[in-house]
Amino acid sequence: MKQVMETVNRAREFFDSGATRDVSWRRDTLKRLHKAIVLNAEAIRTALYSDLGKNPSEAYMTEIGTTLSNISHLIRHIRRYSRVRRAGVGLALFPSCGHIVPEPYGTVLVMSPWNYPFLLCVDPVAEAVAAGNTVVLKPSKSAPATSGVITRIFAEVFEEGHVAVVNGEGVGDMLLEQKFDYIFYTGSQRIGRLVMRKAAEHLIPVTLELGGKSPVIVDESADVELAAKRIVFGKMMNTGQTCIAPDYVLVHSSLKETFVSAFEKYCRQLIGDSPAEAPHYPRMVSRGHFDRVRGYLSQGRVLAGGRTCDESLKMEPTLLEVSDLSAPVMQEEIFGPVLPLIEIEDLQQAIDIIKGKDSPLALYVFAGSKAVIRRIVREIRYGGGCVNDTLMHIVSPNLPFGGVGGSGMGAYHGRKGFDTFTHYKSVLNTPVCFDNPLRYPPFGRCRAWIVRKFLK
Repeated sequence: MKQVMETVNRAREFFDSGATRDVSWRRDTLKRLHKAIVLNAEAIRTALYSDLGKNPSEAYMTEIGTTLSNISHLIRHIRRYSRVRRAGVGLALFPSCGHIVPEPYGTVLVMSPWNYPFLLCVDPVAEAVAAGNTVVLKPSKSAPATSGVITRIFAEVFEEGHVAVVNGEGVGDMLLEQKFDYIFYTGSQRIGRLVMRKAAEHLIPVTLELGGKSPVIVDESADVELAAKRIVFGKMMNTGQTCIAPDYVLVHSSLKETFVSAFEKYCRQLIGDSPAEAPHYPRMVSRGHFDRVRGYLSQGRVLAGGRTCDESLKMEPTLLEVSDLSAPVMQEEIFGPVLPLIEIEDLQQAIDIIKGKDSPLALYVFAGSKAVIRRIVREIRYGGGCVNDTLMHIVSPNLPFGGVGGSGMGAYHGRKGFDTFTHYKSVLNTPVCFDNPLRYPPFGRCRAWIVRKFLK
């Protein structure tokens, strides 16, 4: 506990020094971070392979490259995001003028998960730094190799007290006892509730990036071959251990057989005949996680896939036909390569099933009909998603990423990430050369009439 308190206190002291207020200094720091990631790319790839079995191409595409792209975006736009902006105040306050002043919250706690242990650590840290905060980062203990690389890189890039990494058993609970100025948490709903309760004790604002069951709708107007290919891609990425992975698919009855056949074909093309022998296909993070996901296979009928390997902890993308919507596989976030399939007769049935659950973090719709696409976007509440694709909305720093309802609160990436870690302070500047008499009593009938004319 003493070490945790000392780390937090150093971060507070560094913030109080005023160093992070300088926008040019922040920009230079982000440039050093970008350069350090490029120079350490091979070490990061090696760590991701050690922790999760990620192949170099997937590691770069989903973690290193995406992180570099977001940091580059912040470097290009940080001066514009940090400017004081004028704000109109209306005739009632004439001749005053208003300004909106972006300022950092202070010392931020970032708590990150194991499934994308580099991206989900460095991305929010970079955005908090861009906004002028100091940061204490708690990585996941389930990705020790990646945490070690991050710790080393941050020690090279950041001054002591600016960004600190805290590892160890039980330190998460200790950190939540501290009074931070902001908490950013990515992980499960269960821990998210705990984080929110602890934050409430100190009235700390929070962003919660959670998860849930992200649905896919394959409408009768869809290109079913393309749908199957891109759904397999979304499910095989990080072997389904992705918070926005397709979690169940609602397929129109007229396309079911074609979809199943195409799903199986693209599994073979993208992974090969055996998941255990596919060097580019990641493994499950642990034996317990592997056994939990494999247990879902008994809750429906396997239509495609289903092969597992105990030694390598690998499981191929598996299409599981489910008739019981109350089964655990349809109630719990799977976080693995099992994909329940529910046959539907019309779009309304799909909408009813999705609305019967918590608002998902992501939703994917495959359709050729613009009317269907508009209806899905208009009628269903979800964090974000894609039309005729999966996962790829997370790549652009121009698209805010975050959940709604049970899938989280708040968002980040690009400008939205800067906003998340920024307090926008309103300032009204009133000149001393003119003192409007209408504001002072006594309030006669004429003066009251004039005030009502201005304030309506």
